[in-house]
Amino acid sequence: MNLKGKDFLKLLDFSPEEIEYLINLAADLKAKKKAGETHELCKGKNVALIFEKTSTRTRCAFEVAARDLGMGSTYLDPSGSQIGKKESIADTARVLSGMYDGIEYRGFGQDIVEELAKYASVPVWNGLTDEYHPTQILADFLTIKEQFGKLKGINFVYMGDARFNMGNSLMVGCAKMGLNFTACAPKKFFPDADLIKKCEEIAAETGAALRFEEDPMKATKNADVIYTDVWVSMGEPVEVWEERIAELGPYQVNTALMDNAGENAVFMHCLPAYHDKNTAVGKEMCERFGRDSMEVSNEVFESERSIVFKEAENRMHTIKAVMAATL
Repeated sequence: MNLKGKDFLKLLDFSPEEIEYLINLAADLKAKKKAGETHELCKGKNVALIFEKTSTRTRCAFEVAARDLGMGSTYLDPSGSQIGKKESIADTARVLSGMYDGIEYRGFGQDIVEELAKYASVPVWNGLTDEYHPTQILADFLTIKEQFGKLKGINFVYMGDARFNMGNSLMVGCAKMGLNFTACAPKKFFPDADLIKKCEEIAAETGAALRFEEDPMKATKNADVIYTDVWVSMGEPVEVWEERIAELGPYQVNTALMDNAGENAVFMHCLPAYHDKNTAVGKEMCERFGRDSMEVSNEVFESERSIVFKEAENRMHTIKAVMAATL
């Protein structure tokens, strides 16, 4: 499989065979790291990491992966780059292409990372945009494959707001790889109709099934994976918390929901999670609205059925695979 020079912007751009290749490559590189085997496949190269939205997992994953591959990396935080402010996206792409072998972007609209890729002469990787989060889905799928030994036929349920990057990307990924995807939320939180149509066309070829359900108990019956994300995304105003809690409160992942799925069901979350009051935001919102947790109960998050930290580690292994394959 030759992906050298290819951008990694969204999973819609990749065939199921290419996605499977990246997951298998990640598993191989993970095994090498666990065995202490050097794998400096990109020795001497350098990458630029543009973060208009900060992140613990994404930054650490890219920096450690780059180091393991023998590369140098430059982290540009929201104040460290003039992209779109004093310098156009097109000019930024061309400047960085002259100094680096690859460019990562994490920030706002998908149009920004697409424009970076258009003008860059080196691979561009999407670390997260408002619409898509493809590196997270690779990590999720590697984790599911490790847990169940397969992807095809897995019953995957996403609880909560499925209109943005996680709901979109998980639906696309499931359609591509043959997982049965269910979005469970009030109808207003379902993904965009045009994207649903596109994914239904893909699913018809792969054997995946797509479902959209408002009843949590119906949605999670016989689920293999129950997945959720924070109810208020990064950059959204604090005022939306009251509305989201009122509408999404019944869709919290709790013990009753996990028990309804079955004893072999696992819980996943892209993190960070408001499962207790041990964060400033979690404490403030829980106390303001009289709750102990938000999108997932602490009992589920800390249970043996929770595989969120395996999932978090796999961000690094799958990002490493993306960089190695495209460089």
